[in-house]
Amino acid sequence: MESSVIDLRHFQHGSLPEGFRQMLIDVHADAYADQMEDPFHQRFAWFVDHWTGMDGFSCVVAYDADEPVGFAYGAPLAPGREWWRSTDYEPNNGYSSTYAVSEVMVRPGWRKQGISERLHEALLKERTEDLAVLLVDVTHPKVQALYETWGYAKTGEQQPFADSPVYAVMVRDLRG
Repeated sequence: MESSVIDLRHFQHGSLPEGFRQMLIDVHADAYADQMEDPFHQRFAWFVDHWTGMDGFSCVVAYDADEPVGFAYGAPLAPGREWWRSTDYEPNNGYSSTYAVSEVMVRPGWRKQGISERLHEALLKERTEDLAVLLVDVTHPKVQALYETWGYAKTGEQQPFADSPVYAVMVRDLRG
């Protein structure tokens, strides 16, 4: 697919348009088409429902004309429920809040155009939290290296579900 003008649209908890859930599921199915036999990926709809139902949920969707080509979403973590705390990471000068980036994905035909970084930065641009956290499958070192270029540092590893991959826990200071 040749490069085109990509329009970024913002969505938030409480004002999601009809069909939004299915659009996320469809983009995921395309982005992970080679892994859809995996039961963990088959549960993506559950994760969509979980995240979109959280107070503070925010999402940025990239569109090529009217075609959704990728998205990034997340939500603030409740104080005391920050799953990254299981690592040895200690933020400089403390922290008071964390935003979890749950998903950043781009459909195959639109990859390698910088869309994932644009989505990610647009998602975090207006955040007021001190830290952003995300998980990266440890079998994808190039993805981890990409997040490091975006200011994240690996702080540990965890496997949040029995059937999920082991993930690198990555943290980024949003105040700096």
